[in-house]
Amino acid sequence: MLSVLRVHLPSDIPIVGCELTPYVLLRRPDKTVTTDDVPEASPLDGHFLLYKWYRVQSDKKVAVCSVHPSEQATLQCLGCLKAKIPVGKSYHCTPKCFSDAWQHHRVLHDRAASSGNENGNEEEELFGRFNNSGSGSINTTLSASASSASLTNGSAPVYPAAITQRSGGETWFEVGRSKTYTPTADDIGHVLKFECAVVDAETKLTVGHASTLLTSRVIPAPSPSPRRLIPVDGMGHLDADGRITSSGTFTVLSYNILSDSYASSDLYNYCPSWALSWLYRRQNLLREIVVYRADIICLQEVQSDHYEEFFSPELDKHGYYGLYKRKTNEVYSGNMNTIDGCATFFRRDRFSHVKKYEVEFNKAAQSLTDAVIPTTQKKTALNRLVKDNVALIVVLEAKVNNQPVDNPGKRQLLCVANTHVNVHQDLKDVKLWQVHTLLKGLEKIAASADIPMLVCGDFNSVPGSAPHALLAMGKVDPSHPDLAVDPLNILRPHSKLVHQLPLVSAYSSFARTAGLGFEQHKRRLDNATNEPLFTNVTRDFIGSLDYIFYTADSLVVESLLELLDEESLRKDTALPSPEWSSDHIALLAEFRCCKNRSRR
Repeated sequence: MLSVLRVHLPSDIPIVGCELTPYVLLRRPDKTVTTDDVPEASPLDGHFLLYKWYRVQSDKKVAVCSVHPSEQATLQCLGCLKAKIPVGKSYHCTPKCFSDAWQHHRVLHDRAASSGNENGNEEEELFGRFNNSGSGSINTTLSASASSASLTNGSAPVYPAAITQRSGGETWFEVGRSKTYTPTADDIGHVLKFECAVVDAETKLTVGHASTLLTSRVIPAPSPSPRRLIPVDGMGHLDADGRITSSGTFTVLSYNILSDSYASSDLYNYCPSWALSWLYRRQNLLREIVVYRADIICLQEVQSDHYEEFFSPELDKHGYYGLYKRKTNEVYSGNMNTIDGCATFFRRDRFSHVKKYEVEFNKAAQSLTDAVIPTTQKKTALNRLVKDNVALIVVLEAKVNNQPVDNPGKRQLLCVANTHVNVHQDLKDVKLWQVHTLLKGLEKIAASADIPMLVCGDFNSVPGSAPHALLAMGKVDPSHPDLAVDPLNILRPHSKLVHQLPLVSAYSSFARTAGLGFEQHKRRLDNATNEPLFTNVTRDFIGSLDYIFYTADSLVVESLLELLDEESLRKDTALPSPEWSSDHIALLAEFRCCKNRSRR
C-alpha cells in the first residue's frame, strides 16, 4: 500500500510571498521509493495523497525582532515609543542584538527628532519595513475576513474554510489544500502546519496516521529601502507615480543578481540561510527589478534554468521580451542547466528587436592562439584564455510613438551590450583582452550604422584598472601596472589597446552636477575616478565592479538611481542580506537621445 516515509521543508522559516514546497518521500505498493506526487485524479493502487495547510493561532501576542525577523522579541526600545517611531522598529531579540544595531538604530531617533513627524510615516518610508503590518506585535485573534475566506492558495480546487479547535489555547485554521502554500500577510507571526495523508480513493477516508511538520513563525518579506531617481541636469520631471521622466527618454538597468550556484552558505555565511535560499531570493529580486520599471534590463549571473522557468515568464507578465546568452561550457563541469549567463529584457511597448549578436570569448581565444601563439604554447595559452565568459549585444528599434522629439520620423536604433567579464583577479591580462575584444566588436557595429550604444555589465574591474581605463578613456597608459601581467604577450603592442567609441560612465554624471542637493550623492563617488564607491559589498571585498557606459555623442544622462551608502545599507554589513538579495547593487540610468556631436 502507498505510504508516506518522510515530509521535510528545505527551510523551516516561511516568508510572506515565498512559496513553500515540502519534500514528500513515498513508498509505492511495489516497495520502490519516490518523490512523485499522487493526486486524486491519478490514484495509485486505489490511494492518493491529500495535503492540508494550517495556520496555528495562539491566544498570546507575539512581538518580532526588527533586526532578525525570524526571532521573537524579548526587549523594546522605549526611546522609539517616545519619538513615535513605528512600534515594529522598537523590538529586539537580545541585548546584543540591540547593542550591535545601535549605531544605525539611533539614526531613527535623530531623524524623528529633526523631522518632527508625528506619525512616523517618513521614517517608515526611509527605513523600509520588516513588519508589513506596521506593528511588531502580532494580534492572533482570527479576523472576520480571515475566518470567512475560501481556500484558494495553491493549485488545488477551492474548498470552504475549516477551523479545528485544539486544546492549550491554540486554534488551527485551515488555509490550503495543495502540496504547495504561499504565506500571506495574515500568516505573519504564526506557525504553519503541513499535513500529508494517504486517502482511500473509493471511501475518501484517511488510511493510517497523517504525516505532519511545523514551521517557524511566518515573517514578512524584508523590503529594501526605496531608492530614488535623481535628475542630474534639471531636465527630468516627476510623473504621477513619482518616476522621473522627460519626453523621448528611456531607462536602462544593469544588475548582477548572484547566481544560485554561487550563493553558497560557506561563501556568504553571514546571510541567514532562509534569505540565501533561491526561492526567497528570486521573489525579492523580481520585486526589486519590477519596481524600477526600466525600459531595458541587463542582468548578469542568470542561470539558464532560472531564465527559462522564472525570469522570462515572470517579466513577460510585466510587458518585457527577453534574450539570453548562456556562458560556454569548456571549463564548467557542473549541471548544464545551472550554467549562468547574460539576459537582456526590453519593454515591448517601447522597443522592438532588430538583431542579436553573441560574443563567445572562448572562440575569440581560439582565433587569437591560432594567429599569434606558437604551436608549443597553444595549450598553455588556451588554458589561460578560455574562461567561458560571454557578451550579449542586442540592437533595438524604438517604437514610432516614442521617438525623440528632435528626430521626428527618423528610425531610432539603439545598441545594448551586456557582459560579465572574468572574475579572477590574477588574470588581469585576460580581463583586459576580453574588454578590448568586446569593444572591437562594437566598433564594427558602429562603423556600419550611426547608432547610440550602451555597454553594461559586471566587468570585475575596479575604477582605475586597465579595463576601466580602456572603457572610460579609450586607451590604456603604457605604464599602467596592469600591463605588467601579460605572460602570453597578447597585449602588445600597447598602442593597440585603444578604441574610438566616445564612451562615458553614466554615474560619473553625478560629479558634473552642481548645487547643495547633489553633495550627498557626490560623497558616494570615488574622487579620483568619479565612479561609485561600491557596487559590490561582501565581507571580503567592497568596491565598484559594475558600470553603465554610453556613447556621449548620441546620448545624454537625464537621471540616475541614487547610490547606496553605509546608512542606506543600515544593519546590512555585507551583501546579500534579507533586504538585498544579491552581493551587487543595481545601477539604473535614464537617457535622452541627442543630435550627434563630434566623436573622440
